[in-house]
Amino acid sequence: MEYLNEKKVLDIGLVRLVNFMGGDNAVVQAARVSFGKGITNDERDKKLLFYLMANRHETPFEHSVFKFHIKCPIFVARQWFRHRMASYNEISGRYSEMKEEFFMPDVLRTQKARNYKYSEIDESENTELTEKIKKHYDFSYKLYHELLERGVAKEHARIVLPLSLYTQFYWTINARALMNFLSLRMEEHAQYEIRQYAEVINEIFKEKMPWTQEAFMRYIVNKEKWTED
Repeated sequence: MEYLNEKKVLDIGLVRLVNFMGGDNAVVQAARVSFGKGITNDERDKKLLFYLMANRHETPFEHSVFKFHIKCPIFVARQWFRHRMASYNEISGRYSEMKEEFFMPDVLRTQKARNYKYSEIDESENTELTEKIKKHYDFSYKLYHELLERGVAKEHARIVLPLSLYTQFYWTINARALMNFLSLRMEEHAQYEIRQYAEVINEIFKEKMPWTQEAFMRYIVNKEKWTED
């Protein structure tokens, strides 16, 4: 299958843009229908879009839609699915044999989490503990396979697999809801791993809707005030 855009995230994670409908002009077109008008194909279109964003007139942004194929660890997906204004379809461990694909952080973080500020664990401890994690992954997946081979149903065998297992899902979301996801998941208090996905999605967002992404960064992320210049 050919994707519109594909980017690697974390160690073996992926963000793939499968389909896209709309764009900046679709936002302008939707906004101007209120007055029985359409796009002008000049700077007035961009100014209108920026005005909409700055003043939180957000429904026109719902007329652009992204469909992504996401591959991420289960613990990231469980945070992701909290964003309910979207459509999700995930691979099922009841019907599919799960692959031996687990997320392994380069460096473990400490629990010094005041204001969600973490530091890296001591290097020697990191080496020791990541080796133990790898052995745990190996053991859990071998047990999973043993359960399958001995006739245990996939829906029961999967219970021994950790949250670091990679899952995959399709995610269809309009630009308004996408910006809500990005504003929360690019924020410094969001967990590092989901922030990496949000940053990659923001790059794709910029490619497909450059005016909207610019206005989003200015007025929502950086909280600039609207001026008539």
